[in-house]
Amino acid sequence: MNGRGSVLLLTAPALVLMAVFLIGPLLAVIGLSFTNYQLGAPSLSFVGVANYVEMTGDETVRISLANTLIYVGVVVPVSVALGLGAALLIEADSSLRGFYRASYFLPVMATLIAMAIVWEFMLDARFGAVNMALKAIGLGPFDFLHDRKLVLFTFCGIGVWQSVGFNMVLFMAGLTAVPRELYEAAAVDGAGRGVERFKLVTWPMLGPVTLFTVVITAIRAFQVFDTVQVLTDGGPNKASAVLLHTIYAEAFNFFRNGYAAALVVVFLLFIAALSAVRLFVLGRSQT
Repeated sequence: MNGRGSVLLLTAPALVLMAVFLIGPLLAVIGLSFTNYQLGAPSLSFVGVANYVEMTGDETVRISLANTLIYVGVVVPVSVALGLGAALLIEADSSLRGFYRASYFLPVMATLIAMAIVWEFMLDARFGAVNMALKAIGLGPFDFLHDRKLVLFTFCGIGVWQSVGFNMVLFMAGLTAVPRELYEAAAVDGAGRGVERFKLVTWPMLGPVTLFTVVITAIRAFQVFDTVQVLTDGGPNKASAVLLHTIYAEAFNFFRNGYAAALVVVFLLFIAALSAVRLFVLGRSQT
């Protein structure tokens, strides 16, 4: 057997699994997006781009897309900035470094559904721990999960809390890759500590890691669903509806699977665009 045949034989299992579990379902979803298929219906009809046309005038889709973009726009910069700050503080203090690492990374390891239930109790308007703390300083109470003006930003806060630890780990990996010689050279130039050292050495060297972290955080933020489903189910009055929750509702509440498939295609286009940016960033960082 020649070299090409050996390569095909070795990669065949992975190619088969990819075709069955990735490419096949993707093609099925794209195909369904051009039909009026409903879950349990004995037949379906080809409707062309009707689902996509309907999507452009769907108020629910517009609201959920806007909410998703706001969520991403808040969670990404705040969690990246806090993750970088946490990484810098932990690297600066060696005495409790292990404890801080575990504390910040704990939300990443926790089961999100279970933590959503905990957040529901903490944010309760009557006896939640957050409102009790606010009352102690003369603020509140606030109905974080039922006030249309607060609910989306409440989810943004939960998203930041969940993402900071993951971003911290990425930045800590980037910090360990900064050559010590650069810090020594900066000290010779009079920038041995503090902000000057960060501006002169740390921040430029963290450029590729920062871009990678931003893209990864944006992809994760676009996939927000669990907390919305558990805490508000998209309410009140769609104020916390996000794209994935709208897809779920169309498919499993209203059984409009063809329309939901079209929404999935749009969602995948967003993720594909962000993934392309991630590959570009990886390519730039390795050159």
